[in-house]
Amino acid sequence: MRVGHVAAVLAVVLVAAYSGRVAARAARQPEVVGEILAGILVVPAVLAVGGTPTLAAVLPTDVVGPLKVIGQIGLVLFLVGVAHELRHGGSGLGARAVGWVTAGSFVPALLTGLVMAAWVVWLADPDLRGDAPVPALVLMIAVALSVTAVPVLARVLEDRGMVDSPAGKLAMAAAVVTDSAAWVLLVVAVGISGGLVVSLVLVALGVAVTVVGRVLLRSRVPVSAAGRFPRATGAGIAGVALLVAFQFEHWGLTAVFGSFVVGLAIPGGVWAGAVRAVTSTGRLLVPVFFVVAGMGVANAPRGSVPWTAIAVAIALAVVGKVGGGYLGGRLAGQDRRTAMTVGVLVNTRGLTEIVVLQAGYSAGLLSVQLFLALVVMALATTGMTGPLLSIIERTRAPKPVPVPELPGSRS
Repeated sequence: MRVGHVAAVLAVVLVAAYSGRVAARAARQPEVVGEILAGILVVPAVLAVGGTPTLAAVLPTDVVGPLKVIGQIGLVLFLVGVAHELRHGGSGLGARAVGWVTAGSFVPALLTGLVMAAWVVWLADPDLRGDAPVPALVLMIAVALSVTAVPVLARVLEDRGMVDSPAGKLAMAAAVVTDSAAWVLLVVAVGISGGLVVSLVLVALGVAVTVVGRVLLRSRVPVSAAGRFPRATGAGIAGVALLVAFQFEHWGLTAVFGSFVVGLAIPGGVWAGAVRAVTSTGRLLVPVFFVVAGMGVANAPRGSVPWTAIAVAIALAVVGKVGGGYLGGRLAGQDRRTAMTVGVLVNTRGLTEIVVLQAGYSAGLLSVQLFLALVVMALATTGMTGPLLSIIERTRAPKPVPVPELPGSRS
């Protein structure tokens, strides 16, 4: 392994990610959209400029291997914070309202995912369908269309001052529940292709580790240490998360599951600062993960961009999330404008969707073409969130214009 070469590529990736964030802010988009695009487009850009020989020189095998490991480390550390937020986030709203919005943002999206899966299995080109078992493929596509990115949604709400709005609270509460369910379904989908019984045993083991971990970390000594030594605590959390994540991957599940086990096991309170440090480190390295994903996209055969699949995925994704979120908001008793805002917000996919798709692609559930179509869908639906919210804001009911008094109308 050439350490200097790896360090140079890593520096270029981080600079590209920073540039992507700057460009996204200038375009009034969530920063993660620019970050994902920058990471994914690094490899195609090298190919376009210098062709395959240049790509082989810039990213030889002994450099790609360490990059994959670094990307995985970043992803695991970042998802520890995501899981922790899923566990401890709250909406402060009534259970009935949250229940309707959650059902509306999840069930119709799952159904549209099943529609797309049926199209892929029975009508689409065999190259798009791939070789995955039908049940695993169907569940994978359904999960892909039902995800809402909690981290990206939180950033959108913060940037637009909507954190405490009814629509923002409802959307975030629904996203927390739907993403939790989506991760479970993802594990099942991967398990179907690799041995469902073994996967269910591992899931049960993960649940047990989570429960035991929460009990142990709530005791006096760990809580005191976390409060006094937050940096050392963060380093310990990172080490345990990597150990657990890669062990579960070695056993046949995705490393994502292991990171969620650790994130869900960590209590709130004094532990939050240490978790934030772990998440920040992971976020810094996640662009490397996108570069690795971009290599898979770049390896797609030339002339095989699945335009029809992209159009179908975007259309069904918008119908399932925006339409379903709107329906859930109306059933929850919200006015039309608030319900539509909820629908637009839960249509934000971003980083979470890319992680789900990469897990499905690595497990052999998604072909390169289908992976590419769903990645474009994730970016498109996330990118349309800001413009659609701006349109909704401009459609507010105008303030009543005072009627001028006629001369002599006063008594």
